[in-house]
Amino acid sequence: MLIALNKPYGYICQFSPHEKHPTLKELVDIPKVYPAGRLDTDSEGLLLLTDNGSLQARIASPKSRTVKTYWAQLEGSPDERKLTLLQRPMDLGDFTARAADIRLLAPHETERLWDRNPPIRVRKSVPDFWLEIRISEGKNRQVRRMTAKAGYPCLRLVRTGIGSLNIFDLNLPLGQWLECTRLP
Repeated sequence: MLIALNKPYGYICQFSPHEKHPTLKELVDIPKVYPAGRLDTDSEGLLLLTDNGSLQARIASPKSRTVKTYWAQLEGSPDERKLTLLQRPMDLGDFTARAADIRLLAPHETERLWDRNPPIRVRKSVPDFWLEIRISEGKNRQVRRMTAKAGYPCLRLVRTGIGSLNIFDLNLPLGQWLECTRLP
């Protein structure tokens, strides 16, 4: 079984109770499914759940090189020199991240996103922009760490795709899930 979930901001990627955050149990009441990879509590978007241990390992393992696609709302203005840093291997201290594929998103593209609750902080004197970032590792807070090292604090992070599965193609509303008929 493979479940696609559109995880809201603020939910922790576990089923057992948590003292501060709502859990996946509040969204998906199916026994014996587990996240295939994780999304930080402050990240949103596509999360896959499965009852198949080998599939879970294949999706989550950096060795499998399953591409994860993120839309990141970044503080600042696009600068070619700074953005180029993301397209090269990047030393993050505890590991060197592989080069990311990036693409600037046009404002009309992000209109498909839902409102975040709570909304991001807005600073009228500081611009922001959206960037699509595709990586094949997905280590702990990797995208946020990469964008920060390039000089762009991440204001909002939404995973839109895992492999061939895309949250928009699945037509998956926030907080909802569906059983997938194909693998990522």
